[in-house]
Amino acid sequence: MATDSTDGPGSGTARLLTVLLVGLLAAALGVVVFVIVPGGNLARLLGVLLVVGTALLGARVAGGIADSLFPDYNVAEVAVEGPIVRDTGTSSFAAGSVGADADAIVDQIERADADDNAEALLVKLNTPGGEVLPSDDIRNAAAAFDGPTVAYATDTCASGGYWIASGCDELWARDASVVGSIGVIGSSVNAAEAADKLGLSYERFAAGKYKDAGSSLKEMNEEDRAYLQGLIDDIYDDFVDRVAEGREMDPETIRETEARVFLGEEAHERGLVDDLGTADDVEDRVADLLGEGVGVREFQPPRSLMGRFRGGAAAVAYAFGAGVASVVGGDADGDVDLRL
Repeated sequence: MATDSTDGPGSGTARLLTVLLVGLLAAALGVVVFVIVPGGNLARLLGVLLVVGTALLGARVAGGIADSLFPDYNVAEVAVEGPIVRDTGTSSFAAGSVGADADAIVDQIERADADDNAEALLVKLNTPGGEVLPSDDIRNAAAAFDGPTVAYATDTCASGGYWIASGCDELWARDASVVGSIGVIGSSVNAAEAADKLGLSYERFAAGKYKDAGSSLKEMNEEDRAYLQGLIDDIYDDFVDRVAEGREMDPETIRETEARVFLGEEAHERGLVDDLGTADDVEDRVADLLGEGVGVREFQPPRSLMGRFRGGAAAVAYAFGAGVASVVGGDADGDVDLRL
């Protein structure tokens, strides 16, 4: 999508003329090489086919030349859609084998930052959250972009999504966007009683008092609870501090949200969102920041067709029971799950 403006990125007419000119030159060269020079009807027929192929190849090359000479964009858009994970190829079913691969998203932001044509960055957010450190990696990449950075929420900007947004210069949302969830939750399934009924017993072999804190086969004691609650409190404090710094808000105001989510209008009233509007309104805002018309190009990491098909279902399922999440404590089996 792009905003038409004579003051914006490269002229579409110039790009079209470049493609046509190179394509015609390629076709003319093909006629000479494959039709005029060879003799005989069969040779001419094959020559015509080769001319067509040469023309198509020339048009493709011309497209690349036109992109270089007359870029049609000056704004890069990177989307964060679905649960935020480290590696979509190896993540658990709870986070989905699809979603927002943080490493791939960071790569796209860095690629946009290295692109001389990309003067501003749009971060499109539609995510219920995800793992803590991957969310922070995306936030840091957006904050490091050399130019204006504007985040905008479509359906959902919760938890890890808001963590990322707090690293951008501005955050926009729609009236009905779901925004917030600045909080932390911890969970551990205790199956000790069920194991006992099945005749299973827990034998501890560990070095370190809290190594098996939260293990599903062990009854949790008060010391374990205090230890795990301390982890949750530390992550929450970090979350609040980052939002307060990025959004220039009073930390106490953020704590008063009690990890609730708000529709866009109330989020705006509370200062969690800078403004409300559509994607076109966001582009107009970026045009104001740049002082010129804008053209937007999506920077997308590779994604399989099956991944696209399953992405929506995974995000919906994840939103019911998650937020931004990361296994940051517990034993090697990940029995303790702490979530923002």
